[in-house]
Amino acid sequence: MKTRFAPTHAAGRKRVVALAGNPNSGKTTLFNGLTGLRQKVGNYPGVTVERKVGSLAVDGDKWDVIDLPGTYSLTARSPDEAIARDVLLGEMDDTPRPDLVVVVVDASNLNRNLYLATQVLDTGVPVIIALNMMDVVASAGTQIDVQALSDRLGAPVIETVASRRTGIDAVAQALTDDVTVTARVRWSLPDAAAEAVSAVADSVRAAGVASAGSYDGEAIRLIGIDGSDDRIQRYGGSALAAEVVAARDALKAADLDPMTLEAESRYRWIRDVTTATTRTPQQPAASRSDRIDAVLTHRFLGPATFLGVMLLIFQAIFAWAGIPMGWIDTGVTALSGLVADALPDGALTSLLTDGMIAGVGSVVIFLPQILLLFFFIGMLEDTGYMARVAFMMDQTMRRVGLHGKAFIPLLSSFACAIPGIMATRTIESPKDRLVTILVAPLMTCSARLPVYTLLIAAFLPGSARTKALAMTGLYLLGVVSAIVVAFVLKRTLLKSETPALVLELPPYKRPNWRSVALNMWDRARMFLQRAGTVILGVTVILWFLSYYPSLPDADAAGFEAQRAGASQAVLADIDAAEGAARTSHSFAGRLGHFIEPVFRPLGYDWRVGIGLLSSFAAREVFVGAMGTVYSVGDPHEESEPLHARLRAATWDDGPHAGEPIYTLPTVVGLLVFYVFALQCVSTIAVIWRETNTWTWPTFAWAYMAFLAYAGAWIARTVTSWVV
Repeated sequence: MKTRFAPTHAAGRKRVVALAGNPNSGKTTLFNGLTGLRQKVGNYPGVTVERKVGSLAVDGDKWDVIDLPGTYSLTARSPDEAIARDVLLGEMDDTPRPDLVVVVVDASNLNRNLYLATQVLDTGVPVIIALNMMDVVASAGTQIDVQALSDRLGAPVIETVASRRTGIDAVAQALTDDVTVTARVRWSLPDAAAEAVSAVADSVRAAGVASAGSYDGEAIRLIGIDGSDDRIQRYGGSALAAEVVAARDALKAADLDPMTLEAESRYRWIRDVTTATTRTPQQPAASRSDRIDAVLTHRFLGPATFLGVMLLIFQAIFAWAGIPMGWIDTGVTALSGLVADALPDGALTSLLTDGMIAGVGSVVIFLPQILLLFFFIGMLEDTGYMARVAFMMDQTMRRVGLHGKAFIPLLSSFACAIPGIMATRTIESPKDRLVTILVAPLMTCSARLPVYTLLIAAFLPGSARTKALAMTGLYLLGVVSAIVVAFVLKRTLLKSETPALVLELPPYKRPNWRSVALNMWDRARMFLQRAGTVILGVTVILWFLSYYPSLPDADAAGFEAQRAGASQAVLADIDAAEGAARTSHSFAGRLGHFIEPVFRPLGYDWRVGIGLLSSFAAREVFVGAMGTVYSVGDPHEESEPLHARLRAATWDDGPHAGEPIYTLPTVVGLLVFYVFALQCVSTIAVIWRETNTWTWPTFAWAYMAFLAYAGAWIARTVTSWVV
């Protein structure tokens, strides 16, 4: 049982203000306006929900500003909402209960937004109401009596338009005022429910787990939808559990639903408040958002428009990012060259150039694509369009068994599965969220493109149009596979009813470019920290396995003897042969020979096996690994020499000795293998972080490995029959 204490105001201690509000209320825009670049992003203890904290100084007072995840109420249905509730109630470890809460309210939808505001007011923490989006209210011809609303709520109310920075200074200045909980007219329960709820409220009060004024609200939530056995036991043990059961029986006997009692009681009072404090036109004209929605959510025009938007985003991610990616590639190559020129040949130089610089560079090169992805997603979210996309896709996703909100994470996974998996936090159902996490890696991410491009260009016959169709087919195979796997999981391991999509469509508004830029910065930093560090460690290990042990002295001396008097052309062949011998003799080469029997049914030799193992760090590493094992030199040079070496590669031994390795059936199978295989240690690490267990990352890797092996064998066999 945990006791919560009131916040203290020790001299010199930073005070804490939390920003709470419904999704799409402009809360994060206000947070960015208050804190600017003075932000830190981490995780709450024990969970993977982001903890975004900024700093603010006003008239000598220092504040830590916490941007809570958006939530509609203190009744939590998703990980994000549970965090917001626990912080506001003082139940989150290592996070102090706020000294003050700024509740950001969408003024154009007072009825919906005041529900959370009244719950926060009931907690007893001093509250400031930021009445946001007042420009939308004015354009609709609605008038709000701000002073009357403040009197009813018993809290200061400040008009804001956060996207234009209007009212932000007033909110900051209000933090210095002596904000207290003042007397107000509170919502009330029906007479038939008062006695039953009062008994539970007394137990809550005795347990010391709620502040004055919030006992009834906590009691109703424990009786209703938020009353899990674990939560009740943690609050008051078996005594409280008995009181809750008795209260539920009493409410049902009075023909009252414990699950909806709080909502009905609060909304009854909120309707009275909004009726008394707002004036709306008798015949309001269709809003700008309604007129835009007539097109963008139209049965036919809506999907067509969305397709056009997605084509633009894909064009940007896969084409427009080429120039900055080239700059990064040139910079990485130049840095590697500088290090190589400054240091003598040896293990240290190889570690720095072939291991660390190349390993980090293979991740950093995709940063422009990640930035572009989050630029477009941030812009679409800020305008309110993303909510419409989820609304339009809900029926399609429900046929598969997924929630409409699963569409956005899957879409994000086309650039990289890591941000796509992280985006599943908005899905309320734990099982729906888990299914989305498990199928997201099947979406064709940009890291597969180097592998696809190399193999298709080198081995698939036909014109450029034929090769483009092959690439499109690989993308479609990934999408169809994700749909089929989701369908199976929802009806077997993770069987559950898909909840109805309850989604509030915010009004359209101009994007706040400052917020979009800050979001891009945060996401880029997180991507580099989470993905880059993991890949750096793995590539160092792979370098060690490929570099050691050194070639035996006798073999090295033999190659050196061959160089005596050899021409330049012959020297190149000798160098290539020595490099191949070093690779074969290394730990990685030995491991490749050891696992070769596993991959022989797919038509792969030990060198392809090394490439598959190496690409576990990141799929695009396969191209560099092939350049190494086939002794082509710098894998960042033009790829034609690698194409030629792959075409000329033959089996070293066995019944097919001297025959080509990369036949068309083998290449088709290898392409299919990369469609399915979870060859990305960063994605596995993120799945672990998001699920807090190794069970689901192991399951994801295992089922995708099975699909990859079986799919590659089937594709090779069928292609052999056809050709």
